Amino acid sequence: MYMVMRALGEMAVHDPVSGSFSHYATRYMGPLAGFVLGWTYAFEMIIVCLADVTAFGIYMGFWFPEVPRWIWVLGIVFLIGALNLCNVKVFGETEFWLSILKVSAIVAMIVAGFGIMIFGIGSSTSGTEIGISNLWAHGGFMPNGVTGLIASFAVVMFAFGGIEIIGITAGEAKDPQRSL
Repeated sequence: MYMVMRALGEMAVHDPVSGSFSHYATRYMGPLAGFVLGWTYAFEMIIVCLADVTAFGIYMGFWFPEVPRWIWVLGIVFLIGALNLCNVKVFGETEFWLSILKVSAIVAMIVAGFGIMIFGIGSSTSGTEIGISNLWAHGGFMPNGVTGLIASFAVVMFAFGGIEIIGITAGEAKDPQRSL
């Protein structure tokens, strides 16, 4: 992932174009590669957006089971649609504050996770111990073998989705050599 993003960054600095990174595939690999990459990316973004709003509905259904999940999905679709209809300044300011909220939540979860692991905060209803000892209990590292590790790749790779946006926004930058 790192090498691909470095290559995309170098191409964006060398040839900043307005549009998508499929331009680079068209230029360096031919029109078919650019066409396939562009439509594959568009399809992937549609699927990811649908997965995200569905996950939001599932999460909210956990806390508010009396509200149908489709209400939550429709609400978040309208909220995202309204944000996209705002001018750039409002959208940028909203994105800024939501990013601060997201990073703060991640830091809080990391700190809380370390607190739970190191100090054994909380109690388990099954009577199992909470703490670092679970890293070696239950079969140790990779108790389900390599198949469990490979099965986790789908979730891990999903977390990296979105970093390719730099290739799309590079053409919009005033000075891509300085910005990227």
